Parts: sequence; structure tokens; C-alpha cells
Amino acid sequence: MSDEVTRASVDALEMCMASFDDLLGGLDADGWSTQSLCPAWTVRGVAEHLGAIEAMLLGAEPGSMVDSLPFEQAGEWISSVAGLPDAEFLDRYREVLTPRRAELAAMSIEELGRPSATPVGPGSYARFMAIRVFDYWVHEQDVRRPLGRPGHESGPAAEIALDEVHRSLPYIVGKKIGLPDGMSISFTVSGPLERSMHVAVDGRAGLVDGLESPDVSVSADSTTFVLLACGRIDPEAEIAAGTISWSGDDQWGAQAARNLRFTM
Repeated sequence: MSDEVTRASVDALEMCMASFDDLLGGLDADGWSTQSLCPAWTVRGVAEHLGAIEAMLLGAEPGSMVDSLPFEQAGEWISSVAGLPDAEFLDRYREVLTPRRAELAAMSIEELGRPSATPVGPGSYARFMAIRVFDYWVHEQDVRRPLGRPGHESGPAAEIALDEVHRSLPYIVGKKIGLPDGMSISFTVSGPLERSMHVAVDGRAGLVDGLESPDVSVSADSTTFVLLACGRIDPEAEIAAGTISWSGDDQWGAQAARNLRFTM
């Protein structure tokens, strides 16, 4: 991982934290209690989750969490803020995020490159921060859509979130969609982000640089694509609305559009 990519993850995470803080600062009581796109969480619940993970990481030196992550500390922080009035909770959230943002800004490339446990297995601290960008950005959209306050759908954080789905496409195509051996599929996303992604099944599904004549082509706007992959929105509703469509093999196009979800 280059120094530029390593620093980019931290810079994008700062953008997520700043954008989410601005969003929380404008909420009234109804906003805090609005159901998010996560079935188990209101807007307040999403904020508690994000604050808890950063509370867990605050003060932990990069390289100190190589074998596992102390998620029990996140649970303890959530317990400590449960029941607080929304304004007091926001103060507690910022008491974590302000020093955490300063801590991240001060980290060296060497520190960011140290080994670390991550939610998807062993990696580097920078890789962990890229996963934090994915989590923060998706959760921000979890909140923005129900509140009717769209935003932050483009830029470095959105690109990193799309990267996480992109790298998971072989699993999605092979295991969730079940595209047969010998077939291929292209995914094209358009504004806010523009990208074409291609998978061919040759024994097993794998990313390829391009496809001249894919068997199936799926198209969606980038935010819809990521939210479908994260299980946040109903594929049937998006198909009916025309926000995701396909061409080529109709059976496998429909199967792809309905089975992008790989996480929640």
C-alpha cells in the first residue's frame, strides 16, 4: 500500500466524521428517533454504534491490537450513554470524536502501516481505517435517506466505500448470485460515482480488467449499488423504480439485481 493510499484512508475518514457531525448537529428530537436503514437502530442508535467503535480505538496505539479487537469496550461505551438526553449524548459523542480525529491526523505513515486486526481479518492499521470509512459512509447514508437529507454521495469516502464492494464482487457473483462457470458479468455505476467492474467465472469467479461481450450487464447509480450490496434497501423496490437495470441474459440479470447483498 503506497503512502498516498495509506494517508487517503485517514483523510477520507476525517471527511466522514466531519460530515456526520454536521448532520447530527442539525437534528431535533424527531430526527434522533427516526428509524435508520438498519432495522435494529434509530438515527441515535447509528450514532451510538459509530461513537462506540471510535471510543474503543481512542488512545490505542497502532500495532497494539494485532490478534483481536476489544469490542467489549465498545459495548461498555454504549451502555454508558444509554438513556442520556440527545443533547448530552451528542456532547459525549464529540468528547470521543474530537480527540480521535486529532489522533488520526497526527499518525505517521509508519504507524498507519503497522499490523492490526481488522473486522475482516489481519491487515494493517490503514486497512482497518479504510474499513472504518466504509462503515462510516454507509451508516451516514443509513441516516440521510430516512431523514430526507441526501448528501456526501461522492468524493474520496464514497470511492472507498465502492472499493469495498468492488473487491467483494467475486464473492457476490460466485456465492450470492451463483453465476455459472463460463459466464461473465459487468457492473456499471453512474453518478455520483462512475465505474465499470467486471467478473468472469472460470472455475471460480474473479475480477478481470474488462469484458468485450459480457453475458450480463447490470447498471445502477453508485449509491444504490452500494446500499443494495449492504442489504440496506429492497431490490424489488429499486427494480420497480428503475434505479437498477440489466441487459443480456435476462434470468441472470434479474438474479444479479436481486442478490447483490454481501453484508449488513
